[in-house]
Amino acid sequence: MTERHTERGSYHHGALPEALVAAALALLDEAGQDRVTMREVARRAGVSAGAPFRHFPDRQALLTEVADRVLADFEQWQLAEIEGSEGTAMRALGLGFVRYAIHHPHRFALVRSRVFTASRQPELRQRLAGIDEALTEFIVADQHAGQLRPGDPALVALAGQALTYGLAQMIIDGYLPPEKAEELTAQVLDTFGKGIANPR
Repeated sequence: MTERHTERGSYHHGALPEALVAAALALLDEAGQDRVTMREVARRAGVSAGAPFRHFPDRQALLTEVADRVLADFEQWQLAEIEGSEGTAMRALGLGFVRYAIHHPHRFALVRSRVFTASRQPELRQRLAGIDEALTEFIVADQHAGQLRPGDPALVALAGQALTYGLAQMIIDGYLPPEKAEELTAQVLDTFGKGIANPR
């Protein structure tokens, strides 16, 4: 059977995987990953129920590809946050992380289930390595500019990730009021940036 929809016409070679991922991403944004099924993705892409399995062996493989797409979008989001910021890149990235999670809670949940786990999925390692490398470069640049204190950039990155991840989760869970989310995030990041130790 050809990968064809009677109303939208046929897909050219290689276009169906893209259409399936786009349909899955739309479903994710609407209702969360539990609602992303192969059957519904196929229906939205306008192909038979079995067509997705020619490109993705199972639902988990499709969701992993969607997670990779989300990470790529998140990376571009973060770069835009830095370009529009007057403070340190570290602060901009922290705000960007929380803002992205607030705007896309279902995407955040998907990434959480595939990245912030005991074992990261191998299909995402290249994308994650690129994000980690960029984060480290921004931290080192801020250190060289005198905006951050000297120190192991990997530890600085981990501390920043832990802080922003926790804030994002607390906001999504409703523990922190969403209407004050960005204000609270900025205040917490500023406190983190200054340090809470009282030098003698």
